Amino acid sequence: MPLSQRFAPPLALFLLAPFVGEFLLGNLTLAELPLGVLLAPLYGCGALLVRELGRRSGGGWPTMVLLAAAYALIEEGPVDQLLWNDSYAGADQLHGASYLPSLGMIVELTQSVLALHTVWSICVPIALVETLSRSRRSEPWLGRVGLGVVACLYAAGAVVVFRGNYAAEHFLASPAQLAGLTVVIVGLIVAAFGIRTARLRPLPGRAPAAWRVGLAALAVTSAYWGPLNLLSADWYEWAGAVVWCLCWAAGVWWVSRWSRRAGWGVRHRFALAAGAVLTYAWVAFPARPESGGSLRADLLSNAVFALLACLLLVWAARRAAPEDEPVARRGPGGS
Repeated sequence: MPLSQRFAPPLALFLLAPFVGEFLLGNLTLAELPLGVLLAPLYGCGALLVRELGRRSGGGWPTMVLLAAAYALIEEGPVDQLLWNDSYAGADQLHGASYLPSLGMIVELTQSVLALHTVWSICVPIALVETLSRSRRSEPWLGRVGLGVVACLYAAGAVVVFRGNYAAEHFLASPAQLAGLTVVIVGLIVAAFGIRTARLRPLPGRAPAAWRVGLAALAVTSAYWGPLNLLSADWYEWAGAVVWCLCWAAGVWWVSRWSRRAGWGVRHRFALAAGAVLTYAWVAFPARPESGGSLRADLLSNAVFALLACLLLVWAARRAAPEDEPVARRGPGGS
């Protein structure tokens, strides 16, 4: 296999993860594209590690989703301390209605972190690049040496982000907070590899059309992110926490059932990712970047990133050729 084909999928994932995770979301603008270079080792290598471990272990998507959740807590916990810092980037995001003094954390922010990194920073880029990869969708992309290099780059990226944030914020969580979150992270990792042995029986009937799956993904993700970006009233914090739980429950329930029916395949997994991408494309417009700046530059950046995302979806849709796949039996997302 030519080197260009061999390294194209991991390189694409390396670059796509920070693009979706920060730029498409609207956190960063066109002027801040150089920051993508600093974020790529953390985001890109994090996504590569999740994907390679999920594929190498045989756990498939259920394993990758749980590892992605662990990644989310690692990034926003020990790495940049966002979950506990009440003056992160000059704003107090902690002391809202859902703040829990005993933990020094806020429910709304923790849920947002889990949603945006688990789904968009990690799982969506993996699904899109696997769609584009065709014959290499379910096989590992890296050898042992490559995996080791990626792990080192990820660790280096985490250190760079930690040092940069500490230099700016001078904040460190308490040992108890770090220890408590570490227990949760380890639990997610253990569950991720433990779920490999789970086998769910196929269900009767056929999976819905891929476009229906995409619309469902767009509706569910928009139902969560839309109000979160458009409503700033304190009363919505706990209501939003309930919406988060309902959206996750609906998503897991539907995907678990659909993916165990005949006909479920790459088009459906792509449709899930596409619906989530379109949600990010529109919610970026009412949101403001962390660095502030002019509204004009913000809207222009959002428009450019949304256009690039739509072009990528069109390309991936053409690559998602019909295929005969076995019915998934491992729960949400199948293989």
